[in-house]
Amino acid sequence: MNRRNPSIPRPRGLRGFTLVELMIVVAIVGIIASVAYPSYQDHVRRTHRSAAKACMMEHAQFLERYYTTNLTYVGAAPNLACRTNGNLNQRYTIAVGNLGGNTYRVTATPRGGQTADECGTLTLDQTGARGAAGAQCW
Repeated sequence: MNRRNPSIPRPRGLRGFTLVELMIVVAIVGIIASVAYPSYQDHVRRTHRSAAKACMMEHAQFLERYYTTNLTYVGAAPNLACRTNGNLNQRYTIAVGNLGGNTYRVTATPRGGQTADECGTLTLDQTGARGAAGAQCW
């Protein structure tokens, strides 16, 4: 069989893909991607939320150690860089406030891409009370 001569027909199995077949594959890939990408984004947000919660707990533990020694939270200045930090500063703003004789509040305010998270601002106080906008956030 001479492949250079177009007048000689090729065997049926060597024709390749048709445009319709290719468009069906593209449509299937598009549908799968439209389901998978939002799920992936949600997983990334939950991962960053977990890192923020760990950082908040680290601050709370520092404050409790300070209180054990000084019997007050006044004057406690936790280092706001957490061990679990990574790129947490791009996703959350961690702050310690409301420092009183026997009160404190640690907050994690979402920023950047994390603002789409359903939980919003996370809070933790001296009683261990945890606050968030969503039900399954802590």
